Amino acid sequence: MTLVARFSVFALTLCLALPAMAMSLDAAKNALESAKSQGLVGETPTGYLASVNSDPKAQEIVSAINDARREAYNKIAEKHGIAVTKVETVAGQKAVEKTPSGQYIKVDEHWIKK
Repeated sequence: MTLVARFSVFALTLCLALPAMAMSLDAAKNALESAKSQGLVGETPTGYLASVNSDPKAQEIVSAINDARREAYNKIAEKHGIAVTKVETVAGQKAVEKTPSGQYIKVDEHWIKK
């Protein structure tokens, strides 16, 4: 096998393996409360989580949870015949309101410890 062929096989294998290396939703759910209480992840008024800093683990949690939220918001919007942005906004307001003291929320593009 030539060097180019070997590299191609390696690159293809890597591309196929990357999604499998992403954090699962269950793992993200299990890690979420800890990440929030450590100040790594916070709620935003858009209905999605965001990483408070550039911690790679926090970003994985955010990505996995936000993907699930996006899917849920789309289903709710479709079911009720409303815009997804409306669902996101209402969910964001509720999430920010329910965030306990000591955790972060995003207000006017700034992180604030509630």
